[in-house]
Amino acid sequence: MQNPSLDLMEFIERNILPRYTAFDKAHQMQHVTNVVRASIKLANQLGADVDMAYAIAAYHDLGLEGPRAIHHITSGKILITDARLKKWFSPAKLKLMKEAVEDHRASASHAPRSIYGRIIAEADREISEDSVFRRTVQFGLEHYPEMNTEEHWRRFKAHMDEKYSSRGYIHLWIPGSENEKNLTEIRKIIESPTLLRQKFDKYFEEEMKEKNKEI
Repeated sequence: MQNPSLDLMEFIERNILPRYTAFDKAHQMQHVTNVVRASIKLANQLGADVDMAYAIAAYHDLGLEGPRAIHHITSGKILITDARLKKWFSPAKLKLMKEAVEDHRASASHAPRSIYGRIIAEADREISEDSVFRRTVQFGLEHYPEMNTEEHWRRFKAHMDEKYSSRGYIHLWIPGSENEKNLTEIRKIIESPTLLRQKFDKYFEEEMKEKNKEI
């Protein structure tokens, strides 16, 4: 498997990835590390430029430093205006990379404009039971601390239906991927309110224990 250029990795790991430590728990270092790994793997599988896929993954959520609703647009601006990247990428490549970052958001109304957009969109989904359920609970606890357990459950259930159910807005752009298989299993759980509540209770209890340790 081809890995990114060593000097690019050194630059990204020193200057870009540490910025994720300032974000909410669902978008910190573990998330960006997972997205980077998945992007490198997909780039190798699809014959894409590994350096481009790696840098796109590293920059894809930096816009969370500003308003969340437009973070994908802001992230693209951060990438395209970072003159340091000219050491590795031509203006044409940087334009493709900016567009890929803009296209990564799950709620995007249009398909990614390039293979790089499909790679980052797929890598960012992180569709597994642990990731989907745990990150949703984490986000709720961090952004809505005033809610009680039942209010968190209702928010969790509504988010599952809105995003991940068979009626949800999430799109996968690489057929036959691991994400596609995992989403099928998650949808089976969502279709059963009893099973979904069991999953919520499990992850909510675990996250509350972690939260109480931090106090």
